[in-house]
Amino acid sequence: MSLLLLINQWFVGAIAVWQDNPGPFRRIWDDILNYKILGNPSLTAVRILAGILILIFALFLSRRSSRFLERRIAKRAYIDPGLRYTIARLVSYVLIVIGVLSALKMVGVDMTSIAVIFTALSVGIGFGLQYIAADIASGFILLFERPVRVGDRITIGEDEGDVQSIKLRTTIMYTNDRIAIIVPNSRLVSQRVINWSYGDPRARIAIPISVATKSDVNLVTETLTLAAEGVENVLEEPPPKVQFLRFGEYSLDFRLLVWTHQPSRHPQIKSDINYRIERLFRERGIEIPFPTQEFLLKAESLSKLKDDLLAEEKLTEDET
Repeated sequence: MSLLLLINQWFVGAIAVWQDNPGPFRRIWDDILNYKILGNPSLTAVRILAGILILIFALFLSRRSSRFLERRIAKRAYIDPGLRYTIARLVSYVLIVIGVLSALKMVGVDMTSIAVIFTALSVGIGFGLQYIAADIASGFILLFERPVRVGDRITIGEDEGDVQSIKLRTTIMYTNDRIAIIVPNSRLVSQRVINWSYGDPRARIAIPISVATKSDVNLVTETLTLAAEGVENVLEEPPPKVQFLRFGEYSLDFRLLVWTHQPSRHPQIKSDINYRIERLFRERGIEIPFPTQEFLLKAESLSKLKDDLLAEEKLTEDET
């Protein structure tokens, strides 16, 4: 403890000597800190250093506050995860904007000049950065309007997965194979998106099935209804329903409709029902059709074909 006191006294004395007797190093240090950059008396190294420190602190504070809010709001069960994510993300963006503006003000940048710069940048955005600007604007639309939320199961184009995060420019979704798909936010706003988790938690799943034309329609309807009973994640109310769609070229086309409260699991539900349909069809002798084609040969065409074959065979014998 005495050693620490001696070191502390020595350090305080050194600072006092430094302040009372400014040497060449002190003068050099003061010149560096008070150096006027670009001849502007308000733009000094001290101000630039202070602006950088403010910006770093704002970034650190935004990250920490975002995580803190997510943990605090997570304790309230009535707030869904998507809303928690939106609140935390917006608070983070607000703190970053405040930090950037404070840093610019500390450096001595005039806000009027910033407005002029943004006006000039808008021209560049109109020519070359319109896609990035559209993605950023779409990111704010997703955060405020929330047509797609974190945790939702969505299908866009041929891609389907769970939304992991909605960032400023892109949205990350994970497929069942745990493959990350990075989707620009503008696609989620401008294109057709299927959100399996939006609104009513129930969803109807359609399973098409075709049978041979000689099959008993009533038996097929009964079998399809039985195949949907007792399947995991399939609701009893509304009950499964079978529709006779049309007479196909070589089949009778049906559709089995079932309801589920787990729409994100629709691939597995379809698989389970298809397994049961195949087993029941085999047990009851219901056939799955296959394409058939009929050829009609007239007598004249058959006689001509026979003559051509004989002539080709004779020509082959002459050559040998």
